[in-house]
Amino acid sequence: MRIIAVLLAAGGCAISLAAPVDAAVDQTVQTALRLQAAGEADKAYELLSARVENRAGDPDFDYALGIAAADAGRPAEAIIALQRVLAVQPDNSQARAELARAYALGGDIDTARAEFDTALQDPSLPDPVRQRFDRIVRTYDRQIAGGGSSVSGFLDASLGYDTNVNAATDEDSIVIPLFAGFGPGVLGPGATADEDVFSEVVGGVSGVVATSRQARFFASGLANWRNNMDSEGFDQIALTGTVGAAHTFASRDVLSLSAQAQQFWLGGDSYRQAVGGILQFTNRLEGGKALSFSGEYFRQNFDGDPLRDSDRYGIGVAYAARTLVVQASGGHEETRRAAGDHLSFDYLRANAGVEQAVADGVAVILGVGGQIRRYDADDPLFLASRSDEQIDGSAGLKFRIADNAYVRPRVTYTRNWSNIPLYDYDRLTGSVGVRFEF
Repeated sequence: MRIIAVLLAAGGCAISLAAPVDAAVDQTVQTALRLQAAGEADKAYELLSARVENRAGDPDFDYALGIAAADAGRPAEAIIALQRVLAVQPDNSQARAELARAYALGGDIDTARAEFDTALQDPSLPDPVRQRFDRIVRTYDRQIAGGGSSVSGFLDASLGYDTNVNAATDEDSIVIPLFAGFGPGVLGPGATADEDVFSEVVGGVSGVVATSRQARFFASGLANWRNNMDSEGFDQIALTGTVGAAHTFASRDVLSLSAQAQQFWLGGDSYRQAVGGILQFTNRLEGGKALSFSGEYFRQNFDGDPLRDSDRYGIGVAYAARTLVVQASGGHEETRRAAGDHLSFDYLRANAGVEQAVADGVAVILGVGGQIRRYDADDPLFLASRSDEQIDGSAGLKFRIADNAYVRPRVTYTRNWSNIPLYDYDRLTGSVGVRFEF
């Protein structure tokens, strides 16, 4: 969209702009246009906006101000400036095209399309420019109709080393208060930290179908398989399916409701099923940023361990920008049987992640997070209510090796402090993976 004016000029479209008042004023406009062409729209806008009081109404000036304001993220000011151009020069197709772009940037696709339709009626419009406008109008038609349908997905395969595949304590023996008279108990295999080489494959596919500009239906599937070289009892497989609907308001805010189900296997055996729903409201902010609020409910069933069967309730808030995501959530997981109340807990979680490009095709990815868990009742063996505090950190690189293909070396660290020594542990992993996106 930003090169429309260039395409018009290259196509030889006859544009009649008013002559500058004097050389000094002409130099101001020329300087602003040079800044604009160099990608410094903010500086061009600052230069011109300081002179609006004296220059408004001059088509040269207003046109330069309009395109600078549009590219500086000020579509409302761009619309006003470009409307002044068209008030003096109603046949200025270049200004009308930029006005359409400003309306589109402001979210008014209908008016943008109407302005392009008017520009297309100009018989002097060169064929290459007309074809370009036709493509833009077709794009607007798709947006007005809701955007049509789309499918995307990814596949990620990695190989790594994990110092604690079973998230267990480093201690060989611990004292169990209920049996304290017998002295420390020796922990058996699987109850102490086990290190191993692992491979992991994660893949997902999602689709969206728009039935109108406001209504969309979506579905996705996610599969995860983690295989340990020696510790087969802690191999993991997870399958997650999601379906839902979203409504977009006139403000471009979005309300969505989705249903989700997951099946989880541990060591080759079915371990847990979870079914629930998520309600989310997303407030779209300027500059591609967004603030979202969510609530969720899930029902969990554990194979062979009915005391762990539970209902989980949670709320969350998230802020997303181009390179940064910050999230916080909290809730409660309540076991459905009174005998399992020591497994019920409240939780608070927070995490942040950033992906920052540092060179062509290279980005640094960093993440940090933490959570607090407070359990409802005393553990029957340890005679105390469990309390956990956990921190997580990750660091990695992302190298683009081809279109939609990346190599990703990564390290992660987890430290969980618990008043019950059986659950006090740390964990370090390192891996290298290849990711394909489509």
